[in-house]
Amino acid sequence: MKWYGALKSLFLLAVLVSAVIAAGCISGGGTSTGSGGMKEETLTIFHAGSLSVPLGQLEKDFSAYAEKNLGYKVSFDDEASGSVMAVRKVIDLHKNADIVATADYTLIPQMLVPNYTDFYVLFATNEIVIAFTNESKYANEINSTNWYEILAKPGVTFGFSNPNDDPCGYRSAMVMKLADLYYGKPIFETLVERNTNIYANGTHVYVPKDIQFKTGKVVMRPKETDLVGLVESGSLDYFFIYKSVAEQHHLRYIELPDKINLRDFNLAGYYARVEITLGSTGKTIKAKPIVYGVTVLKNAPHRELALEFLKYWLGQEGRAVFKENYQDFLSPPIAFGNVPPELKGEVKVESG
Repeated sequence: MKWYGALKSLFLLAVLVSAVIAAGCISGGGTSTGSGGMKEETLTIFHAGSLSVPLGQLEKDFSAYAEKNLGYKVSFDDEASGSVMAVRKVIDLHKNADIVATADYTLIPQMLVPNYTDFYVLFATNEIVIAFTNESKYANEINSTNWYEILAKPGVTFGFSNPNDDPCGYRSAMVMKLADLYYGKPIFETLVERNTNIYANGTHVYVPKDIQFKTGKVVMRPKETDLVGLVESGSLDYFFIYKSVAEQHHLRYIELPDKINLRDFNLAGYYARVEITLGSTGKTIKAKPIVYGVTVLKNAPHRELALEFLKYWLGQEGRAVFKENYQDFLSPPIAFGNVPPELKGEVKVESG
Protein backbone atom coordinates (compact mmCIF):
# COMPACT_ATOMS: atom_id res chain seq x y z
CA MET A 1 0.00 0.00 0.00
CA LYS A 2 1.44 3.33 -1.11
CA TRP A 3 0.15 5.24 1.92
CA TYR A 4 1.95 2.80 4.25
CA GLY A 5 5.27 3.27 2.42
CA ALA A 6 4.94 7.05 2.55
CA LEU A 7 4.08 6.96 6.26
CA LYS A 8 7.08 4.72 6.95
CA SER A 9 9.39 7.12 5.08
CA LEU A 10 8.08 10.11 7.08
CA PHE A 11 8.57 8.20 10.31
CA LEU A 12 12.18 7.36 9.44
CA LEU A 13 12.84 10.98 8.45
CA ALA A 14 11.45 12.19 11.77
CA VAL A 15 13.69 9.77 13.68
CA LEU A 16 16.72 10.97 11.71
CA VAL A 17 15.94 14.66 12.33
CA SER A 18 15.42 13.99 16.03
CA ALA A 19 18.77 12.22 16.21
CA VAL A 20 20.54 15.15 14.53
CA ILE A 21 18.88 17.67 16.90
CA ALA A 22 19.80 15.55 19.90
CA ALA A 23 23.39 15.31 18.74
CA GLY A 24 23.49 19.10 18.40
CA CYS A 25 22.18 19.54 21.92
CA ILE A 26 24.75 17.13 23.32
CA SER A 27 27.64 18.83 21.54
CA GLY A 28 26.97 22.06 23.40
CA GLY A 29 28.78 24.28 20.91
CA GLY A 30 31.88 22.15 20.60
CA THR A 31 31.56 20.03 23.73
CA SER A 32 30.61 16.39 23.28
CA THR A 33 29.75 13.75 25.83
CA GLY A 34 31.53 10.41 25.80
CA SER A 35 30.04 7.03 26.50
CA GLY A 36 30.82 7.44 30.20
CA GLY A 37 28.87 10.71 30.40
CA MET A 38 32.02 12.85 30.71
CA LYS A 39 32.30 16.00 28.61
CA GLU A 40 34.96 15.87 25.88
CA GLU A 41 36.76 18.87 24.39
CA THR A 42 39.75 19.49 22.17
CA LEU A 43 41.92 22.55 22.74
CA THR A 44 43.75 23.92 19.70
CA ILE A 45 47.17 25.47 20.31
CA PHE A 46 49.39 27.29 17.81
CA HIS A 47 52.86 27.32 19.32
CA ALA A 48 56.57 27.73 18.76
CA GLY A 49 58.33 24.54 17.75
CA SER A 50 60.71 24.87 20.70
CA LEU A 51 57.76 24.37 23.06
CA SER A 52 56.77 20.99 21.61
CA VAL A 53 58.47 18.76 24.17
CA PRO A 54 57.40 20.51 27.40
CA LEU A 55 53.90 21.15 26.03
CA GLY A 56 53.46 17.50 25.13
CA GLN A 57 54.15 16.49 28.72
CA LEU A 58 52.11 19.35 30.17
CA GLU A 59 49.09 18.44 28.06
CA LYS A 60 49.26 14.82 29.19
CA ASP A 61 49.40 15.90 32.83
CA PHE A 62 46.55 18.38 32.43
CA SER A 63 44.34 15.81 30.72
CA ALA A 64 44.61 13.58 33.80
CA TYR A 65 44.00 16.58 36.08
CA ALA A 66 40.95 17.76 34.11
CA GLU A 67 39.37 14.31 34.07
CA LYS A 68 39.77 14.01 37.83
CA ASN A 69 38.97 17.58 38.92
CA LEU A 70 37.06 19.37 36.16
CA GLY A 71 34.84 16.66 34.73
CA TYR A 72 36.35 17.02 31.26
CA LYS A 73 38.14 14.59 29.00
CA VAL A 74 40.56 16.93 27.24
CA SER A 75 42.58 16.29 24.10
CA PHE A 76 44.85 18.70 22.23
CA ASP A 77 45.29 19.70 18.60
CA ASP A 78 48.81 21.12 18.48
CA GLU A 79 50.21 23.04 15.52
CA ALA A 80 53.93 23.67 15.96
CA SER A 81 55.55 26.24 13.68
CA GLY A 82 57.75 29.27 13.72
CA SER A 83 56.19 31.84 16.04
CA VAL A 84 55.65 34.41 13.30
CA MET A 85 53.77 31.78 11.32
CA ALA A 86 51.77 30.80 14.41
CA VAL A 87 50.51 34.37 14.72
CA ARG A 88 49.89 34.73 10.99
CA LYS A 89 47.66 31.65 11.05
CA VAL A 90 45.30 33.75 13.16
CA ILE A 91 45.54 37.16 11.49
CA ASP A 92 46.11 36.16 7.85
CA LEU A 93 44.64 32.67 7.49
CA HIS A 94 41.82 33.31 10.01
CA LYS A 95 42.23 29.88 11.59
CA ASN A 96 40.56 29.21 14.93
CA ALA A 97 42.66 28.43 17.98
CA ASP A 98 42.28 28.60 21.73
CA ILE A 99 45.87 29.45 22.68
CA VAL A 100 48.84 31.03 20.91
CA ALA A 101 52.30 30.64 22.46
CA THR A 102 55.35 32.30 20.91
CA ALA A 103 59.10 32.19 21.47
CA ASP A 104 59.15 36.00 21.22
CA TYR A 105 56.48 37.50 23.45
CA THR A 106 56.54 40.84 21.58
CA LEU A 107 54.78 39.22 18.61
CA ILE A 108 51.59 39.10 20.69
CA PRO A 109 51.27 42.83 21.52
CA GLN A 110 52.57 43.79 18.07
CA MET A 111 50.31 41.54 16.00
CA LEU A 112 47.43 40.11 18.09
CA VAL A 113 46.52 42.98 20.44
CA PRO A 114 43.86 44.43 20.43
CA ASN A 115 41.88 42.67 17.69
CA TYR A 116 42.52 39.06 18.68
CA THR A 117 43.42 39.22 22.35
CA ASP A 118 43.60 41.77 25.15
CA PHE A 119 46.19 40.16 27.42
CA TYR A 120 49.40 38.16 27.32
CA VAL A 121 51.79 36.48 29.74
CA LEU A 122 55.60 36.29 29.72
CA PHE A 123 56.51 32.89 31.12
CA ALA A 124 59.89 31.43 30.08
CA THR A 125 63.39 32.31 28.89
CA ASN A 126 66.13 30.69 26.81
CA GLU A 127 69.44 31.29 25.06
CA ILE A 128 70.96 30.62 21.66
CA VAL A 129 73.63 27.91 21.41
CA ILE A 130 75.33 26.09 18.54
CA ALA A 131 74.41 22.41 18.54
CA PHE A 132 76.07 19.46 16.83
CA THR A 133 76.93 15.75 17.17
CA ASN A 134 80.11 13.71 17.34
CA GLU A 135 79.82 13.24 13.58
CA SER A 136 79.94 16.98 12.83
CA LYS A 137 83.14 18.16 11.13
CA TYR A 138 85.65 19.51 13.67
CA ALA A 139 83.36 18.44 16.51
CA ASN A 140 86.33 18.02 18.84
CA GLU A 141 87.81 21.42 17.99
CA ILE A 142 84.89 23.83 18.14
CA ASN A 143 84.49 25.98 21.25
CA SER A 144 83.05 29.30 22.41
CA THR A 145 86.04 31.26 21.10
CA ASN A 146 86.57 29.73 17.63
CA TRP A 147 83.06 28.71 16.56
CA TYR A 148 82.83 31.30 13.77
CA GLU A 149 86.14 30.08 12.32
CA ILE A 150 84.90 26.48 12.36
CA LEU A 151 81.60 27.40 10.66
CA ALA A 152 83.52 29.29 7.97
CA LYS A 153 85.76 26.33 7.08
CA PRO A 154 85.33 24.77 3.61
CA GLY A 155 83.01 21.78 3.64
CA VAL A 156 81.33 22.72 6.93
CA THR A 157 77.57 23.29 6.77
CA PHE A 158 75.42 25.08 9.30
CA GLY A 159 71.78 26.08 9.59
CA PHE A 160 69.22 28.27 11.27
CA SER A 161 65.49 28.63 10.88
CA ASN A 162 63.87 31.06 8.45
CA PRO A 163 63.92 34.55 10.05
CA ASN A 164 60.70 35.42 8.22
CA ASP A 165 58.84 32.63 10.00
CA ASP A 166 60.61 32.02 13.26
CA PRO A 167 62.16 34.05 16.11
CA CYS A 168 64.99 31.53 16.46
CA GLY A 169 65.90 32.39 12.87
CA TYR A 170 66.02 36.14 13.32
CA ARG A 171 67.71 35.70 16.68
CA SER A 172 70.40 33.55 15.02
CA ALA A 173 71.06 36.36 12.54
CA MET A 174 71.18 38.84 15.43
CA VAL A 175 73.66 36.63 17.29
CA MET A 176 76.00 36.64 14.30
CA LYS A 177 75.74 40.42 13.96
CA LEU A 178 76.33 40.86 17.72
CA ALA A 179 79.37 38.63 17.24
CA ASP A 180 80.80 41.29 14.89
CA LEU A 181 80.71 43.77 17.78
CA TYR A 182 81.99 41.32 20.40
CA TYR A 183 84.91 39.86 18.44
CA GLY A 184 85.64 42.88 16.22
CA LYS A 185 85.55 40.73 13.09
CA PRO A 186 83.25 40.57 10.00
CA ILE A 187 81.52 37.39 11.15
CA PHE A 188 78.05 38.24 9.78
CA GLU A 189 79.48 39.06 6.36
CA THR A 190 81.53 35.85 6.27
CA LEU A 191 78.79 33.50 7.45
CA VAL A 192 75.56 35.10 6.22
CA GLU A 193 76.09 37.68 3.47
CA ARG A 194 78.49 35.54 1.44
CA ASN A 195 76.07 32.61 1.48
CA THR A 196 72.58 34.22 1.31
CA ASN A 197 70.90 37.44 0.21
CA ILE A 198 70.33 38.46 3.84
CA TYR A 199 72.45 41.55 4.39
CA ALA A 200 73.33 44.23 6.93
CA ASN A 201 73.83 47.98 6.86
CA GLY A 202 75.86 48.70 9.95
CA THR A 203 74.08 46.93 12.81
CA HIS A 204 70.74 46.79 10.97
CA VAL A 205 70.01 43.41 9.35
CA TYR A 206 67.61 43.09 6.40
CA VAL A 207 65.88 39.81 5.53
CA PRO A 208 64.29 39.72 2.05
CA LYS A 209 60.86 38.17 1.79
CA ASP A 210 62.30 35.70 -0.72
CA ILE A 211 65.50 34.35 0.82
CA GLN A 212 68.00 33.04 -1.71
CA PHE A 213 71.17 31.01 -1.25
CA LYS A 214 74.45 31.74 -2.99
CA THR A 215 76.16 28.53 -1.83
CA GLY A 216 75.24 25.22 -0.24
CA LYS A 217 76.87 26.12 3.07
CA VAL A 218 73.75 27.47 4.83
CA VAL A 219 70.64 25.34 5.34
CA MET A 220 67.35 26.90 6.38
CA ARG A 221 63.99 25.45 7.48
CA PRO A 222 60.67 27.05 8.58
CA LYS A 223 61.22 26.35 12.30
CA GLU A 224 64.24 25.59 14.42
CA THR A 225 63.19 22.06 15.39
CA ASP A 226 63.05 21.08 11.69
CA LEU A 227 66.86 21.17 11.72
CA VAL A 228 67.27 18.68 14.57
CA GLY A 229 66.85 15.63 12.35
CA LEU A 230 69.32 16.95 9.78
CA VAL A 231 72.03 17.28 12.41
CA GLU A 232 71.17 13.95 14.03
CA SER A 233 71.41 12.19 10.65
CA GLY A 234 74.77 13.79 9.85
CA SER A 235 73.53 15.71 6.80
CA LEU A 236 74.12 19.03 8.60
CA ASP A 237 77.11 19.82 10.80
CA TYR A 238 75.91 22.62 13.08
CA PHE A 239 72.85 24.74 13.76
CA PHE A 240 71.80 27.67 15.90
CA ILE A 241 69.15 26.55 18.36
CA TYR A 242 67.70 27.21 21.79
CA LYS A 243 69.63 25.60 24.62
CA SER A 244 66.51 23.82 25.90
CA VAL A 245 65.97 22.09 22.55
CA ALA A 246 69.60 20.97 22.38
CA GLU A 247 69.23 19.51 25.89
CA GLN A 248 65.92 17.82 25.12
CA HIS A 249 67.42 16.07 22.09
CA HIS A 250 70.69 15.20 23.87
CA LEU A 251 72.80 17.07 21.35
CA ARG A 252 76.27 18.40 22.01
CA TYR A 253 76.43 22.19 22.04
CA ILE A 254 78.65 25.12 22.82
CA GLU A 255 77.43 28.07 24.82
CA LEU A 256 78.13 31.54 23.46
CA PRO A 257 79.30 34.59 25.42
CA ASP A 258 76.52 36.43 27.26
CA LYS A 259 77.02 39.52 25.09
CA ILE A 260 75.76 37.59 22.08
CA ASN A 261 73.58 34.70 23.35
CA LEU A 262 70.48 36.86 24.16
CA ARG A 263 70.18 35.36 27.65
CA ASP A 264 71.20 38.15 30.03
CA PHE A 265 68.51 40.67 31.01
CA ASN A 266 71.23 43.00 32.28
CA LEU A 267 72.55 43.29 28.72
CA ALA A 268 69.24 44.33 27.14
CA GLY A 269 70.64 47.74 26.20
CA TYR A 270 73.70 46.16 24.58
CA TYR A 271 71.62 43.69 22.57
CA ALA A 272 69.40 46.51 21.32
CA ARG A 273 72.28 47.89 19.27
CA VAL A 274 71.31 45.29 16.66
CA GLU A 275 67.95 45.24 14.89
CA ILE A 276 66.42 43.30 12.04
CA THR A 277 63.75 44.08 9.43
CA LEU A 278 61.70 41.12 8.17
CA GLY A 279 60.48 41.00 4.60
CA SER A 280 57.53 38.81 5.60
CA THR A 281 55.96 41.44 7.87
CA GLY A 282 57.86 44.66 7.17
CA LYS A 283 58.41 45.00 10.90
CA THR A 284 61.71 45.95 12.51
CA ILE A 285 62.69 44.09 15.69
CA LYS A 286 65.42 45.07 18.11
CA ALA A 287 67.55 42.34 19.64
CA LYS A 288 66.51 41.65 23.22
CA PRO A 289 66.69 38.92 25.87
CA ILE A 290 64.71 35.83 24.89
CA VAL A 291 61.30 35.70 26.57
CA TYR A 292 58.35 33.47 25.60
CA GLY A 293 54.73 34.67 25.62
CA VAL A 294 51.29 33.07 25.65
CA THR A 295 47.68 34.21 25.34
CA VAL A 296 44.14 32.88 25.08
CA LEU A 297 42.35 34.40 22.08
CA LYS A 298 39.16 36.42 22.43
CA ASN A 299 37.24 34.10 20.10
CA ALA A 300 38.73 30.89 21.51
CA PRO A 301 36.22 28.08 20.83
CA HIS A 302 36.77 26.76 24.37
CA ARG A 303 37.89 29.88 26.17
CA GLU A 304 36.89 28.82 29.70
CA LEU A 305 38.73 25.52 29.49
CA ALA A 306 41.69 27.17 27.74
CA LEU A 307 42.03 29.54 30.70
CA GLU A 308 41.96 26.55 33.06
CA PHE A 309 44.79 24.97 31.08
CA LEU A 310 46.79 28.20 31.04
CA LYS A 311 46.33 28.52 34.81
CA TYR A 312 47.72 24.99 35.18
CA TRP A 313 50.55 25.86 32.75
CA LEU A 314 51.57 28.94 34.76
CA GLY A 315 51.23 27.23 38.15
CA GLN A 316 53.58 24.96 40.04
CA GLU A 317 52.73 21.96 37.86
CA GLY A 318 53.67 23.76 34.65
CA ARG A 319 56.82 25.26 36.10
CA ALA A 320 57.98 21.80 37.17
CA VAL A 321 57.42 20.42 33.66
CA PHE A 322 59.45 23.19 32.03
CA LYS A 323 62.26 22.77 34.54
CA GLU A 324 62.30 19.04 33.86
CA ASN A 325 62.69 19.87 30.17
CA TYR A 326 65.63 22.24 30.69
CA GLN A 327 63.77 25.51 30.13
CA ASP A 328 63.95 28.34 32.64
CA PHE A 329 60.59 29.64 33.85
CA LEU A 330 59.92 33.18 35.04
CA SER A 331 59.01 33.32 38.72
CA PRO A 332 56.47 34.72 38.76
CA PRO A 333 55.24 34.96 35.14
CA ILE A 334 54.49 38.56 34.14
CA ALA A 335 51.10 39.50 32.63
CA PHE A 336 49.96 42.57 30.72
CA GLY A 337 46.56 43.86 29.64
CA ASN A 338 43.09 42.76 30.68
CA VAL A 339 44.30 39.73 32.62
CA PRO A 340 41.48 37.22 33.34
CA PRO A 341 40.71 36.79 37.05
CA GLU A 342 41.44 33.05 36.79
CA LEU A 343 45.12 33.79 36.13
CA LYS A 344 45.86 36.56 38.59
CA GLY A 345 46.88 34.18 41.36
CA GLU A 346 49.69 32.78 39.16
CA VAL A 347 51.14 35.96 37.65
CA LYS A 348 52.44 39.41 38.44
CA VAL A 349 50.27 41.94 36.60
CA GLU A 350 52.12 44.89 35.09
CA SER A 351 50.74 47.99 33.42
CA GLY A 352 51.86 49.15 30.00
